[in-house]
Amino acid sequence: MPPINDHLKISMESTGKDYREVHEWLDADPAKKAERHDITMIHEYGKMMEEKYGKEAREEYIRHIHDDVKTKFNHIQQDIEKAVTDALSYFGVK
Repeated sequence: MPPINDHLKISMESTGKDYREVHEWLDADPAKKAERHDITMIHEYGKMMEEKYGKEAREEYIRHIHDDVKTKFNHIQQDIEKAVTDALSYFGVK
């Protein structure tokens, strides 16, 4: 997942605000991080962010989740590609 400073930079570039409170809420507490990234909670947590910080903060919350999911799947894809390449190499296929 992108480090929090990357999320702050992305928010700043897209909105002119870093939305530090949103990103820290998502990432700062290791015991709650997985729960707060649960995509089944986007509606509930998004509503909470909007009530607390406004519509733009809700969008930044959603962007944060999107960026983390995208990064995770990119890592998975790279791992799969490496495993396939290694397997083919093992069997002499280049």
